[in-house]
Amino acid sequence: MSNAVELFMEGVIAKNPAEPEFHQAVQEVVESLLPVVDRHPEFQQARILERVVEPERVIMFRVPWQDDRAQVHVNRGFRVEFNSALGPYKGGLRFHPSVNLGILKFLGFEQVFKNSLTTLAMGGGKGGSDFDPKGKSDNEVMRFCQSFMTELQRHIGPNTDVPAGDIGVGAREIGFLFGQYRRLRNSFDAGVLTGKGLNWGGSLIRPEATGYGCVYFAQEMLATRNESFKGKKVMISGSGNVAQYAAEKVIELGGKVISLSDSSGFIHDPDGIGEEKLQYVFDLKNVRRGRIREYADKYSGASYHEGAGVWRLGGHVALPCATQNELNAEDAAVLAENKTLCVSEGANMPSTPDAVEVMQAGKILYGPGKAANAGGVAVSGLEMAQNSARISWTREEVDARLHDIMKSIHLQCVETAERYDTPGNYVNGANIAGFLKVAHSMLDQGLI
Repeated sequence: MSNAVELFMEGVIAKNPAEPEFHQAVQEVVESLLPVVDRHPEFQQARILERVVEPERVIMFRVPWQDDRAQVHVNRGFRVEFNSALGPYKGGLRFHPSVNLGILKFLGFEQVFKNSLTTLAMGGGKGGSDFDPKGKSDNEVMRFCQSFMTELQRHIGPNTDVPAGDIGVGAREIGFLFGQYRRLRNSFDAGVLTGKGLNWGGSLIRPEATGYGCVYFAQEMLATRNESFKGKKVMISGSGNVAQYAAEKVIELGGKVISLSDSSGFIHDPDGIGEEKLQYVFDLKNVRRGRIREYADKYSGASYHEGAGVWRLGGHVALPCATQNELNAEDAAVLAENKTLCVSEGANMPSTPDAVEVMQAGKILYGPGKAANAGGVAVSGLEMAQNSARISWTREEVDARLHDIMKSIHLQCVETAERYDTPGNYVNGANIAGFLKVAHSMLDQGLI
């Protein structure tokens, strides 16, 4: 790490102690951006870098709720409104026991650059709670969501802050949240949340968007080496929304999905998870809310393995779609040894910094999450546009727009990396391209 980066990070860590995920996200971006700041003295004079790592607003509140036995529980709610230079704050809500302020600051910081890359008018934010919806009844989840939104509603709006779903927040939770917002505001503001049901303002392709976009980005990376998904073995981690739809798109493009995982372990199916088997996974995870090990009980050719290790299976393409820091340097070394062509991140920051170094040294095409998984927020932006116009686009229209956005993001990454003397480095390309649009907008709007 250069002296300039080290000095900058000392200040960030001193201001934000005990937030390792946030420190990691900031350092990765700052390492890319310091050469850019050196070329732009106006950024230095306005202290743009120091301002962009500081959230505009952090909201923290208690969320009391009752379970089905009338026992009272108290969780903590958050909304980090990070940067609104390009538009209203935009980013998901995460309900998971691991949620804390540092994780949400990391996610909100990443969201600023991700949203910038989409070319849509969206700022960056993130929120959520340490509430765990797993194992809760629908009524318990509803009561929690209503309590959460009772506080959050005073801080959000279609032109202020537009939350969406994330881990633990799917269609059920978005419905309960929107219903409470509508009750409290006595107003049908469809644009206040994205990921809504199709009957009341949602967009086609929104559930699929992050997974599809991750695959579209990988498709563009592969094309730079005259490769495609056809006939490729694809390793996917996770088995939630992103992983499911990434698998669906890979199958559509002629690839063979050989793995999925959850927090307990992973399944390996050397015969491939085809359309029929994937429908079983949809039912298992979305309806019955079961564990991925049940897949191996259902299909005799598949095996279940506890713990990590999905990246050791040997495949042409890796799509990490589970959670942050799931792919480490040792895993990356195995990918390089097995001649994996491409890694496209469906999750947020799933690769450790050491893993990224190993992949880049091994000439693996590496698409960072802020670029590769921007499809979800891109279609959220398209949902906002449809809400504003009070119209609905067809599935084909939304998918085509998503595909075009992911192509545009890939092109921005490639061209920007070349312009700043690091050709082929998607990390630098994504960080710099996302930052420049935000930085110039901040300069235009004065010292705020």
